[in-house]
Amino acid sequence: VQLVESGGGSVQTGGSLRLSCAVTGITTSTYCMGWFRQTPGKERELVATVFTGSGNTFYPDSVKGRFTISRGSAKNTIYLQMNSLKPEDTGMYYCAAYTALSRWFEGRPNYAGQGTQVTVS
Repeated sequence: VQLVESGGGSVQTGGSLRLSCAVTGITTSTYCMGWFRQTPGKERELVATVFTGSGNTFYPDSVKGRFTISRGSAKNTIYLQMNSLKPEDTGMYYCAAYTALSRWFEGRPNYAGQGTQVTVS
């Protein structure tokens, strides 16, 4: 299983970025895919989830209305469109896969990529 993120960078407040995650090796047993971010001194925050069975999505209030998660047509790419970016969105963004709802609730992905840095100033 491999998840490789790309698309991070530096952007000014109010700008946009689109992150991509190339996914290989995930089977239909994957419960959901998501993006979480990590900033030094802060707790890990799950910012977007797509449930692979229903296609439903979930966002915390901190990003709702600004971030959109989607899957590519071939289902092997996950995107995170981030608009109206704020300095507090700065962090390392990781693509993650969860094979059970419990793992998602617990914030313990089964698989995660190496991350891509997003800096908003």
